[in-house]
Amino acid sequence: MKIKLKKGLNLSIAGALADNAEIVGSQSSAFAVCPDDFPGLLAKTAVKEGDAVAAGSALLFDKQNPEVKVVSPVAGRVKAVVRGERRKVIRIEVEADNSAEVKGPELCKPSDEDSAKRFLAESGMLALMRQRPYDIVPNPDDSVRDIFITAFDSAPLAPSFAVFSCLFDKADYAAGIDVLRKISRGKVYLSHSPEYNPGDYSGAECVEVEGPHPSGNVGVQIANIAPVNKGEVVWTLDLPTLGRIGRLARKGDYEFGTVVGVTGPEVAAPTLVRTICGASVDSIAGKLIPTDGRHLRVISGNVFTGTVVDADGYLRYPYRQITVIPEGDDVDEFMGWASLSPSKMSQSRSFPGHFLGRLFRPDARINGGRRAMIMSGEYDKMIPMDILPEYLVKAILSKNIEDMEKLGIYEVAPEDFAAAEYADTSKLPLQQIVRNGLDYLRKELQ
Repeated sequence: MKIKLKKGLNLSIAGALADNAEIVGSQSSAFAVCPDDFPGLLAKTAVKEGDAVAAGSALLFDKQNPEVKVVSPVAGRVKAVVRGERRKVIRIEVEADNSAEVKGPELCKPSDEDSAKRFLAESGMLALMRQRPYDIVPNPDDSVRDIFITAFDSAPLAPSFAVFSCLFDKADYAAGIDVLRKISRGKVYLSHSPEYNPGDYSGAECVEVEGPHPSGNVGVQIANIAPVNKGEVVWTLDLPTLGRIGRLARKGDYEFGTVVGVTGPEVAAPTLVRTICGASVDSIAGKLIPTDGRHLRVISGNVFTGTVVDADGYLRYPYRQITVIPEGDDVDEFMGWASLSPSKMSQSRSFPGHFLGRLFRPDARINGGRRAMIMSGEYDKMIPMDILPEYLVKAILSKNIEDMEKLGIYEVAPEDFAAAEYADTSKLPLQQIVRNGLDYLRKELQ
């Protein structure tokens, strides 16, 4: 099956990885797991400071479904349980120490649907997956219509999934698909770009997807392959998670290794770094980030959907990219946001930079203030899904559940609105609005 999408937007940003970029190693002794990376999980700590843990030992579990766990990516000791207001857990820090004498958890063998779900939940692999509707960590009690695997990331400056061939092989992916086939009542789909095809696998239907961002978003792929209707549940994951599931099922080994693209206009030499999920940002990108005093924004992820982290912060889910751009709060330019400078990046034809076909060095400024929603059809041009995004956003803001359902909220995730948020002349925080709408709907309907 082939799908070609026309709607969307690719940003021309400097700081991309070279096609022949080599992978360099990185060592870190500090790692962290952040509960905010796992939406829908009511996190409760399973450890305390000073506890010894093995790779795969539970650090957090879900209060509603205690069998769903978030596990340590390395063996070591719990350095700190960092809490915020009302004792909310911000992160659990682990100091790597291979001499910690703790046995990893014993997992059941995934032989049927129930045991496969239990295997994913107890191993922490389920926490790395998401479900539609609601874009949350899956509930193992649900009946799963289909499972969608994406091997395609179309986000700005994102590295190709081909780089993960240094960690996982075809046997790992095939074993992962075999586990997922036991869970899905329907099909397992694997979507990839024309540039990278991980191969044909028995038990998975491969789909080639072509088009601008957000064509690589799994939600967009679902909407164009087999849309989600009310009452249906589908699970989603990316290719590295599939490899981790397969490796664990085949050999019993936890492989939390990852390859991170350190990219962005402020990175002099964009680099691929091999590290471990949750590693410190300094160990990955410290030598690649300028230290000349300019105000920079370090993003764990891409410029559309990533999480802002401090230089002493940690790599966040989905553990594949770090982007560095100027903050922009120390810039003094003539006419400010109204300047028609050709160095300004915009998808609007009002700016000369739109026609230059060059690479830009954007900063983090919004360049304007929030205002009433302008019904101009901008969102439609950025979202290749069969929904009415402007009306859906209005329904969410008014908390009209009936209209939300009619307008397709069960199909969407916040990341699907990222390109529309960038292009929005109303400067609305669309991703946060969609996240709030999904959380509100789930709370009201449960």
